[in-house]
Amino acid sequence: MALVLHAGQGNKNAYKALLAAEYSGVQVKLAEDFQMSVTNKTPEFLKMNPIGKVPVLETPEGPLFESNAIARYVTRLKADNPLYGASLMDYARIEQWIDFASLEIDANIRLWYGPRMGFVVHLPPFEEAAISALKRGLVALNTHLASNTFLVGHSVTLADIIMTCNLYMGFVRVMTKKFTSEFPHVERYFWTLVNQPNFKKIIGDVKQTDSVPAVQPRRPAQTKEAAKPKPKEEPKKEEAQKPKAVEEEEEAPKPKPKNPLDLLPPSKMILDEWKRLYSNTKTNFREVAIKGFWDMYDPEGYSLWFCDYKYNDENTVSFVTLNKVGGFLQRMDLARKYAFGKMLIIGSEPPFKVKGLWLFRGQEIPKFVIDECYDMELYEWKKVDISDETQKERVSQMIEDQEPFEGEALLDAKCFK
Repeated sequence: MALVLHAGQGNKNAYKALLAAEYSGVQVKLAEDFQMSVTNKTPEFLKMNPIGKVPVLETPEGPLFESNAIARYVTRLKADNPLYGASLMDYARIEQWIDFASLEIDANIRLWYGPRMGFVVHLPPFEEAAISALKRGLVALNTHLASNTFLVGHSVTLADIIMTCNLYMGFVRVMTKKFTSEFPHVERYFWTLVNQPNFKKIIGDVKQTDSVPAVQPRRPAQTKEAAKPKPKEEPKKEEAQKPKAVEEEEEAPKPKPKNPLDLLPPSKMILDEWKRLYSNTKTNFREVAIKGFWDMYDPEGYSLWFCDYKYNDENTVSFVTLNKVGGFLQRMDLARKYAFGKMLIIGSEPPFKVKGLWLFRGQEIPKFVIDECYDMELYEWKKVDISDETQKERVSQMIEDQEPFEGEALLDAKCFK
């Protein structure tokens, strides 16, 4: 019997089990035709969970409910699963952070969001207390993540899966950018995790909410009669005979608006040609690639930008700094068609400096990049003046990964192309 997860689409508690399965190579499928407030009220479902809550995992040994328990079960199906760490202390700390994610993060997000949506009575003093408690938890989490890429060890564990799923509801429902900007390490952690391939496969693209939802009227309790699915009404004869072509025409999706950068006048610089030259030049880099770059460069169609990380004093651990830059480049993927970048991690000992060079289509940093990639505000940006030979030479050195760079050794250099 296959493992079947009973839950609706987009349920963050269901994501916990699905992500654990994805990382563990375990087959779990969502139940077909599940309808929240309908399917979970049926006698068949109530035999699996008498309270009627989701998710529920159907296993060969019987049903299992409570999302954290389900995620633990799925993780344990793989022997020596790295999601549970490499030692007894790792295991204990993973459990510690799972409890923290549930009691300090998830519980307080629910107390903030639920009353606003009318699930329970909204009382402003209770909301203030929930937000205060949530901030206290996020401060503690932010402090831990200041020197750790993941919650435990150096890779994703079950603690990260559950923490990220709990944060997910906050980020997409009530925690605006203004709110989360107080916790930059939590922001970096969340966006790094949700952009991991396994997370993107299960959750898809994540967009942070722009506003806290307005308070909704208290929802009336649903009766058993209301919970029953209504029989489908037979379409009227006229409607039944409506030509299908007309229906399809009315439901046709609107064309996706073009990116403003695609509407700019054509440029003599073909970005893909530069990227190929950069990738294929193995020797005489200065004479071939750098010269080729300046020959191709179109100052009317493109602009160059230096960036400097604002918080270099925090870069005290090499692998954390490297992961920070790697996460930034991952989140810049939305600009791949319009940009080329070099990021240098500088220094032989901490704190490490992070400096970058970016080539963007157009004369300004694209607005959609600033809006969508939160890392942008973590850097100071300065437009390159190519009439200044010193700045022009600095561009060449950064493309070339020249070492030493400005008198210091390079810890690493990363390229976005």
